[in-house]
Amino acid sequence: MANKKKLSAKESEELLSTLKVRFEKNMNRHKGIDWATVHNKLIAAAGAEKLWSLNEMEKTGGEPDVVGFDKKTGEFIFIDCSAESPKGRRSICYDHEALEARKEHKPNDSAIQMAFDMGIEILTEEEYRHLQKLGNFDTKTSSWVKTPSDIRKLGGAIFCDRRYNTVFMYHNGAESYYAARGFRGSLRV
Repeated sequence: MANKKKLSAKESEELLSTLKVRFEKNMNRHKGIDWATVHNKLIAAAGAEKLWSLNEMEKTGGEPDVVGFDKKTGEFIFIDCSAESPKGRRSICYDHEALEARKEHKPNDSAIQMAFDMGIEILTEEEYRHLQKLGNFDTKTSSWVKTPSDIRKLGGAIFCDRRYNTVFMYHNGAESYYAARGFRGSLRV
């Protein structure tokens, strides 16, 4: 049986082409980083599962792009850069515990579980705010962000969006879900 978390050669080629076009179209997101270096890193040893995760981000509408480089670890940082919260990841509650707590009208999944299944991390508030410095995101939608454990223990979860040219952080019950709320993820390669 084939490894589920590996793309075919054709799928890899198509994804790399899509990522290259996006990279070159949005140079303001990754000043000082060249595509050839990113490409080589993607096809190197860490590539197979990482490419699969990037493809999952792409398939669910995330439009992942490079937004930084961690000098300490030597990793490129990809974040979902779709204008609005990814379409394939909306109408979900915050985590599995919240999903299980709902007695009726349960959503299909949770942000934390989907991110885990995709091999990515849900954005922190800090990462979300960094993304917003690169453009205007979530002007009509909102995105769950990693919630501090003290808030989560009390049943809450946090999400962010951009309104009135300002980035806001809000709270909601972790079990809530809305058609316009999803989550953005990050992946280090």
